[in-house]
Formats: sequence, C-alpha cells, structure tokens
Amino acid sequence: MAETTESGRSLRIRILGPLEVTAAGREVPVTAERDRIVLAMLILHAGRVVTSGQLIQAVWGDGPPATARGQIQTCVSRLRRLLPAGKLVTDPAGYRISTAGDDVDVAVFADLTRRARAVADTAPGDAVELFREALNLWHGAALSGVGSEAVRRRAAVLDEERAAAIEDCIDLELAAGRERDLVAELTGLVERYPLRERLRVQLMLALYRTGRQADALAEYRRARDLLHDELGIEPGAALQDLHRRILSGDVPQAPGARATALPVHSLPRTVGDFTGREATVDKLLRASADATVLAIDGMAGSGKTTLALRVAGLLADSYPDAQLFLDLQGHSERQPLEPEAALLALLRQLGVAPERIPSDLEGRAVLWRTELARRQALVVLDNAASSSQIAPMLPAAPGNLCVVTSRRRLTGLDGVHPESLTVLDEAEAVALLARIVGARVEAEAEASREVVRRCGLLPLGIRLAGGRLAHRPHWRVADLVERLGESALPELAAEDRSVAGAIGLSYSQLPSRQQRVFRLLGLHPPGRFRAVAVAALADLPLDDAQGVLDALVDVHLVEEPEHERYRLHDLVSQYAATLAETLPAAERRAALAGLVNFHLHVGARLAREREGGQAEWDLPTEAPDRPELVAHALADAGWQEEHRGGLVPLIRLAEGIGLPGHAWRIARANWRFLFHHGYLADVIETCTAGLAVAEAADDRHGIAVMDNYLASGYWRSGRVEEALARVDVTLEYHVHTGNMAGEGLARMNRCSVLADLGRVDEALAEADRAYRLLAGIEGHSPSVLARVGLGNTLMMVGRHTEALWHGRIALQRIVETKAGYRLALALLSVGQTRLRLGHLVQAERLAEAALVVARRHGIRTDESESINLLGAVALAQGRPTLAVERHLAALRMGREHGRMPRVAQYSNDLARALRAIDDVAGAVELHRQALDAARRSRYSLEEGRALNGLAACLVADDSRTARRYWTQALEIFTRMGVPEKDEVARRLAELGL
Repeated sequence: MAETTESGRSLRIRILGPLEVTAAGREVPVTAERDRIVLAMLILHAGRVVTSGQLIQAVWGDGPPATARGQIQTCVSRLRRLLPAGKLVTDPAGYRISTAGDDVDVAVFADLTRRARAVADTAPGDAVELFREALNLWHGAALSGVGSEAVRRRAAVLDEERAAAIEDCIDLELAAGRERDLVAELTGLVERYPLRERLRVQLMLALYRTGRQADALAEYRRARDLLHDELGIEPGAALQDLHRRILSGDVPQAPGARATALPVHSLPRTVGDFTGREATVDKLLRASADATVLAIDGMAGSGKTTLALRVAGLLADSYPDAQLFLDLQGHSERQPLEPEAALLALLRQLGVAPERIPSDLEGRAVLWRTELARRQALVVLDNAASSSQIAPMLPAAPGNLCVVTSRRRLTGLDGVHPESLTVLDEAEAVALLARIVGARVEAEAEASREVVRRCGLLPLGIRLAGGRLAHRPHWRVADLVERLGESALPELAAEDRSVAGAIGLSYSQLPSRQQRVFRLLGLHPPGRFRAVAVAALADLPLDDAQGVLDALVDVHLVEEPEHERYRLHDLVSQYAATLAETLPAAERRAALAGLVNFHLHVGARLAREREGGQAEWDLPTEAPDRPELVAHALADAGWQEEHRGGLVPLIRLAEGIGLPGHAWRIARANWRFLFHHGYLADVIETCTAGLAVAEAADDRHGIAVMDNYLASGYWRSGRVEEALARVDVTLEYHVHTGNMAGEGLARMNRCSVLADLGRVDEALAEADRAYRLLAGIEGHSPSVLARVGLGNTLMMVGRHTEALWHGRIALQRIVETKAGYRLALALLSVGQTRLRLGHLVQAERLAEAALVVARRHGIRTDESESINLLGAVALAQGRPTLAVERHLAALRMGREHGRMPRVAQYSNDLARALRAIDDVAGAVELHRQALDAARRSRYSLEEGRALNGLAACLVADDSRTARRYWTQALEIFTRMGVPEKDEVARRLAELGL
C-alpha cells in the first residue's frame, strides 16, 4: 500500500482486521474504546460526512447520556491530535476524514477486486493475481475488537465482500487446474465459513478432481447435516447437482535521456487483423523491461514477423528516436545478408551519411553502437539466418531494444529473452479466420474449426485459406473444408505465397544427411517418436540419429514438445510425405521394415518378460535386426504407455510392406500390457486391425490368436455376446489342430463369458473341461488359470469349499513357478472365497497382498479388483465409511477403463455401502446405474444384484415397486442357480408372497 504524504506526514489506516493507525511510519495508539468506534465510523464512511447523531448511536446505541454530544467532540479532538494535520475535518453537519485512495486498506481492496473482476474473462491469470493481492490485505475479521453494533453491521458487509472475492478467485484458479494447491486452503475456508455453499461446492470439486471422491462425498454429507441441523433446509441446487454428478462420474510488466538526432520511423505496416498471442505479447512486453534483445523463433508460417511488429508497435512510444526494420533474408530464395551489408542498411536508415560509414565490419559495428548510444531505439531484425549474422547488430547500450525473428533457435546469443512460437490454439485460430472472412465463420462454427485444424493451426495457412474464402463470397466454409481435403498443403497457396514454399525453403538449406532423415520421417506414422525409432528407420547409429533430430528441431522442421520426444507439425508432415514418395521403392520398404522389426521385437521382449513360456506360442523367436536399439527401448519402463497410440498405424505399415505376420504379432505382443492396464478400447482396436490383416493373408493361426485376444477386450468392456462369438472361432481352430493347451485356454475364456451371460451350468461345464485339459501342463500358466477359473465358477454357485481348494493350489503353483504377474489373480480368487466364508481377517490380508502385487506389476484391472474387495471386507467388518471410499476408488477406475461389467459390480457394492451410512438416495442412484450397466453388458448376476438392492432401498416407502424388483431378481438368480436366490425369496415371503 502506497504512503500518502500531507503536511510532511504520512498516514496508513488498516481496518481489514484489527483497527491499526500508522502516521509518519510510527504506530498511533488509539486505545480508548469510544475513540476507536468514532474513528471506525469515519473510516467506514471515508470521504463523507458522519453526523454527530450517527456517532452517538454507534457509541451508545439507543440510550446515550445527556453529555453524549460533548463527549463525541472530545473524542474527535483526541483523534485530531493523533492524526496528521488536516485529516479530520469538522463540517457543519458533522465530521469527515480525508484520505487518499491508498491511505486506507479497504479502499485498496475495493480497487483491486474491481480491477480483478473487470479482467476475469479476458485475463484470468491477471485477475487471480489481483484477487490474491487484495486478499493479502486482510489479517482478521474487519474491525475485529471494535464492539459497536453499528460498526459490526458495516464490518459484516466487508467480511461478505472478502468471502465473495475468495470464491471468485478460487473459481478462476479451479478453472486453471490448480485443484491440488487449493484443497488445504478450501478446507480451512469451509471451517471458517461453514454455511457458504459455494465454498463447499468448490471444495468438493477440488477433492473430486484430485482423486479424493470419497472425501468429496463425505463433504456433501457434512454440508447436508449442518444445513439441516442449523437452518432446517436441504442443500442448494449446486451442491445437490455436484453430488449427483460425482456419483454418476459426470463431473465434468526508465529509459535514459532523449537523443538529439532526428527521429526515424521505418517499421512496416502491421496487419490490421492481428489475433491471438495475447499471453505471448504480454510476456514479451514484460521481458522488454529487462532484456535488450527479444529473440522470436518458430516454424515457417507461425507468424513470427507479425508478432514482432505487433510488439514493436506497442513499444514504439518508449523508443521515440528510432524504430528500424530490416529483413535479413535468412530464409528466402536470396542469399542471407552479410553482416556488413546489414549494418550499412541500418546506418543508412538512421540517416548516417555514406561517407561516414566505414568499409569494414568492425568499423561499421563500432559506428552502429555509437549511434545507438545517442538514441532510444527499437530495431526489428527479421528472418535471421544465424546468431553470427546478427551478433554485430545487437545493441550494447541501455535504452535500446532489438527484436529478432528466425526459423532457427539462436542458441549462440547470450543475454537474450528467447520465445519459441507454437501454433495458435483452436480458439485463436478460429478468431483469426473470422477476422479475415467475416460472419460465415460464426454461422458455420464446426466447419470453421475443421478448416483451422486442417491448416494445422498455423497462422500462414489460416491466412491463405481465409483469403481464398474471403474472395469467394458464394462459398460456404464447408466448401473450403472439402477443397482442403485430407492433405491441405497443396491448397494453401496464393500468388507467390504458399505454406509448402515456406517449408521448402527451410528444407533446402539443410545438409544432405539431415535432408535424408527428414524425407524418411515422411514415412513414419503420425504422432510422436524418439531418436531410437529414427535410428531404426534411417539405419543410423543412435547418437547420429539424435544429432540429426537436434539439428532439425533447431530449424523448426521437427518439434520437441517434451524432452527427447519429437513430432512433425501436420503440414510439415504432409510436406515430408511428398518428399518420401520420391524415394525408390526399395529404400522406402527397407526403412519401414527396420522400423516395424524394431517395434515388434520391443513388444515381444516385454511380453516374454510378463508371460514366460506362453508368449513363445505366438511371437517371433529370431533375433531383432538392431538388438542394441531394442535394448535401449527396453531400458525405459514407460515405453509401451508412450507408444500404445501408434500400434494400429504400425500394423498397417507392416501389412503395406508385405509383412502380415509382423502386423498381427505387433497386436499380440502388446496385448497383455493393454489388457492389464485397462486400455480396452486399444485392445479392441489393435486386435481388430491385426485380425483384418490375418484374414486378408488367410493366416488361420493368426486369425485364431487375434480372435482370442479380441474376445478379451469385448468381454471386459461388456460386449459379451461378441466375445463369445470370437472365443468360439478360436476354440474351433484349436480343436481342429489338436492343440490341447489352446483348447483348454479357449474353454476357460468361454467359461468366463458364459458366466456373465447367466449361463452358469454351461460355464461350470466348460470350466471343468478346461481344467481337465490343462491340469497336466505343469510348470505353465495354463494349469494355474484353469484352477483359478474353476474356483471362481464354483464360488459363484456357492460351492465355496471346493473353490477355496482350487484357489489355494493355484496360489501355491504361482509362487513355486514365480509367475508373479498371475499372483494377484490367485490372491483375489482366494480372498473372494474367504470373504464369502466369513473369514474377514484372511480376506483382508489377501486383498492387501493382491493390491501390492497389482501395483508392482502395473496391472490396473487387478488393482481395481483388489480395492473393491477391500471395500467389501470393510463393509463386512462394520466400517461402511471406509467401504464407501474404497468402492468409489474402484468404480472410478472401472469407469476410466470402460469395464462395463465391473462398473455394474462396483456400483452395486458402493450402493450397499452408501445404504449402510443412511445415504439411501445415493444408494438408489448407484443401483440404477448398476442396473443400466449390467443390462447393457448382459451381466446377469449384477442385474439381479441391482434389482435386489433397489428393492431393499425402496421397500420402506414403496413396497409395490420393491416387490416387482425382487420378483425380477428372483427370476434371474433362480435361472442362474446362485445362492442369492434364497435371500430374495425370504424377502418376498416377508412381504406376504
């Protein structure tokens, strides 16, 4: 807060907390209670007259003494002696305190919050800073310690304004994704303001977004109970809506003296439709206060020159003596300007006579710096070729600013502020198109978004596309989308300007080896890549590939969005692809075969590490072409996570170069990672692509393998009948070829699918046949799977003792054979059985062990199963709040992975826990969600459980509906032959049936 000086003294008054007065840097003690009330009233009405009657009312209320007016005069006299002269003014109507705008903290607070709200929509980051600055002025409740009722009423208004500012600020910070930073603060604020529902909503939202869904629901229950107990009301609409959404998973910155030379203004005209880049412009403007050189680099067409001229225009008034512009031709069809020629041009712009300009570079550089030292000058050096080209032109004297643009990162310059331009964001890109084209853009919003996407969000591309549309008023935006097609590059041209030409200039200046690698990158599937993949593609040593990529990044032909992770801009990729088409067919095939071989063997090695001998049935056993590259990739634990989005393009590439066996094996090699991590959509997509290749090649073994693993994705995602059809194809193949192990696994998979469909007798028969087929294959995982599957099926029909026996043997075999990734599966099977037998201590220990194993091996599906089992154990132990937390975590993971059958199961389990804590409405909502998920995925057991749960929730208020639900549940359970039928029959009997 600034100091206001009057009569040689300064005054500061703080009322946003205890009343404090400081004059001339020293605290002024206002100790008498009446004096404090009078001063508080004057400050609360700063700049306005407060009558004697108002002050008397504030001090004594409705019962003032006869001497009240005189005592007020005495109070004013004492205050006048304490405050700087002239601050407390007597008026015929009363008294007035005279303060400057920043004398009193409340005035500063009001100004800061007003400014914050004014920019909240356009500059939310600035608004947050202003709000936080305003809130930092507070150090307690307004005027705390001043007991007057009149003062407290006014202070309460200020406290309300503080709370509103907090809420407005936190809304902006939540919108910026700062939930983790806000949870602790919001928790304290809710304790301070327990009845403010908006803060509760913000806290629940922050908790939910940080993965603490159970805490968010608990916060709702606390708010509901408090509002009911304190005010006798239910939570407001915002709180109730967020509660419902959480349950359904739908949450959504002093130049020197003037030079005496004549001013020179030679900046070119800027575009009139400059759009976007506001944050970058602000950043550069702030940086200009400290840096003498702003270096803007970016790919061809990214708008570097336009941005540089925009910044220069905004700063022009600060550099009144000279505003210069020079195109250094670093990336043009002409040769780059030599530094001597560039300095000559700049000196002539300043008006230096030719006879005064030396002929040598050093002499010209000295004269240039001498001329700049006499001026406040702004220089724009556009299109620089290199650091060495511009080094002699950079200003050395303070008071000057140089703005440089280049397609190359000017890493050879010291003491500069670098700014690398990315493409526009979509909103900025559409806004630019609208500035060029007009109302058609808003009228065809989706088509306009598609135009800018096909232009790669590149400013030059958008300007060229927009120019075509602007000159064709009879075209719709959709017509332009059609013209641009899938490869927009040829269409983005006008007269002598084109995006392809701009990219081509950058390419033409590359050394031959960099040009070769860039051409080969046109063959790489879209998306990110690493140096190791480029080494495989270009048949280069890894270090050489890394060096080439670094060089391509420096000239913005390759982007590096993360450390050593690379990609091509869409339009650059299209340009590279056109170059790749010119390569001889043999060279293209050799490059792609190297890439495919590398990725296949990385996936195969990882599959063998996870699966052991089973992986050998389907995966290549020969050595990779580049074992050192495979070893390098395997050293990164996150390799498969990073590359899972590129598997389908690799499969299609392999097919395209005549390697169908490699193609479907890529899907097979990566299946277990995708399946265990819950990436079911990826399982389905990759196995569908692999199956299509195997079918086209009439590879019966490949078809059977792909059908088997495609069935796993269908099954886990709730497409159960499709899963059964695929499993049947695999089973038929293995029966036909006499592969007992393959037949046993297919029957085991068929058992799981049939159980979900409610065909339990058939499932049990398949489980028994699978067990008999696989039991003799000791030392291999199939026999273990057979016991686990048979045990799970027996458990479903209530044969718990037999189920436990099979599960325990499976667990022992897994430990003996060290098949660690199977361990969680067996632990869960035994744990589920223990729970049903009422062995809660053992069940909890088994579930905890399964969770540790699942997390160690990264098996997300088993992790959610373990958490859900722990929730069921907690409920059985009489700890329903803990059960809610665990079931909610499991449900979140099930939804995240798209596991519809498990969504149904976890929703039912969570509903039971919610009913145990008397959240019947929440339980009904979850059972309804479970019912929907179960019916969509044809999961009969959970359909019955959902109906049973709904009936139990509704029976007290609506016995007719409860009876209908129980009747439906009984039909399902009886058809399946599961023990749950007995409980439902008993409940119906209690209703009189």
